Amino acid sequence: MTIGVAETPRAEQQVGRLRNRQRKAYESFLDELEARGCAALGYRLSGDLPLEHLCVKHLVGQLRVVVAFESADAAWVLLVGPHDDGDPGIDVYTELYSLVGFEAPSVAKRTKPPCCNADGVAPLLAREASELADRASKLRSGR
Repeated sequence: MTIGVAETPRAEQQVGRLRNRQRKAYESFLDELEARGCAALGYRLSGDLPLEHLCVKHLVGQLRVVVAFESADAAWVLLVGPHDDGDPGIDVYTELYSLVGFEAPSVAKRTKPPCCNADGVAPLLAREASELADRASKLRSGR
């Protein structure tokens, strides 16, 4: 089954800033996501909904991609950016927690379960995935 992948305008903006190795890694990731779905991602985030249904992939260095599955055959790339605890202005997780309206959890509380459920199915957010994509779109003009 092929997965339809859409990028939020915010993700498109972030991808537009990628160069060389990062850009190639991202494009390769998109191909893998379309072909393999949740198996292309590294782990799910932990915490309350919707966090526990969002998946992350480490690309190159500190570069991360955050994905939400709307359905079994449709995914949103919400955010693409570096994980940098030292600079909350560019940290992808700081932006993600702002997007979902949560404070960042303590490091001690974080777990990283596989993105796919035990039966190989992506964690679906349905309507909430579209709502997150809309909120992420609004971040575009603010940054």
